[in-house]
Amino acid sequence: MKLNQIANNPGAHKHKHKVGRGSSSGLGKTSGRGVKGAKARTGNGIYGFEGGQMPLHMRMPKRGFRNIFAKDFSEVNISRIQKAIDNKKLDAKTKITEEVLRKAGLAHKSKDGIRLLGKGAITAKIDIEVAGVSAGAKEAVEKAGGTVTTTYVKKVYNNKKGEPGKRQTRRTESAKKREARKA
Repeated sequence: MKLNQIANNPGAHKHKHKVGRGSSSGLGKTSGRGVKGAKARTGNGIYGFEGGQMPLHMRMPKRGFRNIFAKDFSEVNISRIQKAIDNKKLDAKTKITEEVLRKAGLAHKSKDGIRLLGKGAITAKIDIEVAGVSAGAKEAVEKAGGTVTTTYVKKVYNNKKGEPGKRQTRRTESAKKREARKA
């Protein structure tokens, strides 16, 4: 065997075409892309294009919607809080806040805070401060001798002038009327 006989295995090295280097190469001018059209252009991203026919993703029916005003609460059941107290992850004597619940691994990060739900039972007397609470959970905690404080305040969306919109003003007016009736 001589040096001029040494070669790669067939198919091991793919020859890279040098395009756009004159017509004699066979890949000059249009560089093997054909003539005009979307595929001749740089960055042709035409996935889903069906030649002008209505694409499949547009023919399929729409389903559901995403509520942009939905509240993002991390939910914790009272049974999990009781279990954490029994396992000494939480101290029932101190005030339980959202930060304490997160450190104990009972709640994940959420935009609007933690909401307490009433699944299960609680026997420990706790003082808890959360963004929201269900009626059943509040009743169960108070029945055990504890207290629940809610901290969530609904956002008021203002218009360009910085004034609350029509719906917010209507809501505050109706709330004032209800308070006047109670008094």
